[in-house]
Amino acid sequence: MKSGIETATLAAGCFWCVEAVFDDLEGVLDVVSGYSGGYKENPTYQEVCSETTGHAEVVQIKFDPEVLSYADLLRVFFSVHDPTTLNRQGNDIGTSYRSAIFYHSKEQEQTAHEIIDEVTKEGIYSDPIVTEVSQFDKFWPAEDYHQEYFANNPNQPYCAAVVAPKVAKFRKKFTSRLKQK
Repeated sequence: MKSGIETATLAAGCFWCVEAVFDDLEGVLDVVSGYSGGYKENPTYQEVCSETTGHAEVVQIKFDPEVLSYADLLRVFFSVHDPTTLNRQGNDIGTSYRSAIFYHSKEQEQTAHEIIDEVTKEGIYSDPIVTEVSQFDKFWPAEDYHQEYFANNPNQPYCAAVVAPKVAKFRKKFTSRLKQK
């Protein structure tokens, strides 16, 4: 990876949805689904889903800040999930589905709070934003079958019913920010 690349670690519900969105965003170089924010070393998907690890399903994003600022990355993040529901995204319920920003620097922490204030002032959501903003500690990549899940399984029922509409909404809203194929 070239120098100047930054890392963002974000939780916005099911990582299949979040990975699929950020994979299409210009300036994003790599997206890996995984787990962060908990206390269990090297957790499995089953352990995270059991709500016994403290981890959230996250994506770790490598991006080029010369193409995509961290602030713009967070603006996309806040537009593709509901940051007002505590420990829930749609029918996915539990702390593993919480909205969270795991910042990697003081600058990212400051930017996260600024964007939360911006989104709040814009009145996009009628309820308060409950997104957790915490210092990044560790990231555990999810099992191989979770990586690029939507791209590899577009006809799987959850993907067709939940992921595909979310990706379509993102692509429509951010047409000018999509990677050129």
